[in-house]
Amino acid sequence: MTSGWQFKEDATPMPAEVEAMVAVLEGRHGIWAADVAEFFSTLHSLKGDAGRSWAWAGVAEMVRQKLEARLGE
Repeated sequence: MTSGWQFKEDATPMPAEVEAMVAVLEGRHGIWAADVAEFFSTLHSLKGDAGRSWAWAGVAEMVRQKLEARLGE
């Protein structure tokens, strides 16, 4: 059985994937969503996986942007 995820493939997420992860993190972790994404970004950075680190940093940034937009309403 093969998994859809491949370790050595490019980790650059599509915009829809980032939005989906933002929704999942906000739904599961609420106000901690950005911190959870930052944790994964740091974890991948420490493991030497710059692509995934960058992807998770983008998720964290989008969580923060959405929060600022909600607070500005």
